[in-house]
Amino acid sequence: MKSIEQKRKIIVAIDGPAASGKSTTARKVSNMLGYIYIDTGAMFRCVTLKAIREGVLERIHQEPELIVPHLSSLTIAFDRDRVFLDGSDVTDAIRDNSVSREVSFISSLKPVRDKLKEMQRRMGDERGVVMDGRDIGTVVFPDAELKVFLIADPAERAKRRYAELESKQGAAGLPTVEELEQEIIQRDRDDRERTHAPLRKHEDAVEVDTSTLTIDEQVTMVYQLAMERISA
Repeated sequence: MKSIEQKRKIIVAIDGPAASGKSTTARKVSNMLGYIYIDTGAMFRCVTLKAIREGVLERIHQEPELIVPHLSSLTIAFDRDRVFLDGSDVTDAIRDNSVSREVSFISSLKPVRDKLKEMQRRMGDERGVVMDGRDIGTVVFPDAELKVFLIADPAERAKRRYAELESKQGAAGLPTVEELEQEIIQRDRDDRERTHAPLRKHEDAVEVDTSTLTIDEQVTMVYQLAMERISA
């Protein structure tokens, strides 16, 4: 019997709204498959953080085309569980709520999506990758052998987001769960209604509602789906 390493390699595209469990699921599934994990949501967060740090975010809100010069020098790299922006480790910084509030706007900009789509496609050229995001199965890799669309109740997603922030930053100064839920609902609306690559499920995607699933349960479901495609 062939090992996973000897079997044909596929692309696993995991899409869905904010805090639906995409990143954790994708990371764990990639480890189980021995694949490369590419967190495309982190890439959009990197661009957002870059705009914040370079003091141009407010101007970009007024004149979106001003983002273009800041993309030419952009570098994003992944090393295990760490994310690097222009050579600096920003793994924790990109999860700050100031970034979360602005990332939907930044990700709606066509120059940003075009730049990152090009980077993502290069990363997946050899297949054997698990990518998660908002448009991996619909725009970046519509030919992915496995497309999964994760969903979850907004209230449950807000609880997850709060727990994530609390574990990294402590409870002081955090938005309430109710405030996070409203932010998530608004972000969902923004993601669905944006002009470029709106959030939607590919017709071939398998929808998984994670509202009542543990991480281990949803990881097992996606892993089994991937093994079915790999062995086909």
